[in-house]
Amino acid sequence: MTDQVRQNAIERAWEDLVATARRTAAAGLVVGTSGNVSTRVGGLVLVTPSAVPYDRLTPEDTVAVDLDGNQLLGELAPTSELPLHLEVYRNTQAGAVVHTHAVYATAVSTLVPELPPIHYMAAALGGTVRVARYALYGSDELAANMLHALRERSACLLQNHGTVAYGDSLDQAYDRTAQLEWMCRLWLTAASLPGHTPSLLTGSQLREAADKLQGYGRPR
Repeated sequence: MTDQVRQNAIERAWEDLVATARRTAAAGLVVGTSGNVSTRVGGLVLVTPSAVPYDRLTPEDTVAVDLDGNQLLGELAPTSELPLHLEVYRNTQAGAVVHTHAVYATAVSTLVPELPPIHYMAAALGGTVRVARYALYGSDELAANMLHALRERSACLLQNHGTVAYGDSLDQAYDRTAQLEWMCRLWLTAASLPGHTPSLLTGSQLREAADKLQGYGRPR
């Protein structure tokens, strides 16, 4: 890859990253400068900077680190949740990571050790979504707890904190984040009705849905 091609790839990736970060804010998944987004370009991880509102980010604000966390591009400090993002990239084939403080998902994270299987779309995230044990934000302990909750999953909840989802692309990571928030809202709504207990899916029902989802959108 020539220097110019690499630079063009970084510029396009940064534009997409900022657009995704702004989507999380517009959808109410984050408030202010909470949450963060990253994407991988070769050996670089582009990540939103710390304490900068998304609507103020420009191409000159590009921040990139290597997989060891060494900053290679930008003057602004990377997000304080950098350890969380890097742990995902080191242990998966992720192309992008989205972390939010989504209201319904965070509420669920305070109530149960995993999101009850209220809807078959849990299968699209690998199965029942687990809750990572609480640890201080930005800490290696939180990153380790998250990685444990992400085993064979592409999303998890962070106890008393928020969500993490990853995907091959920024669009996929965002869509998984939005889907998780929707399922959390669904469960909270159903569980809040006095005298009623939501019906939940079994493991075999989730596996059946997972098998069918693998062919979703493909010609028969």
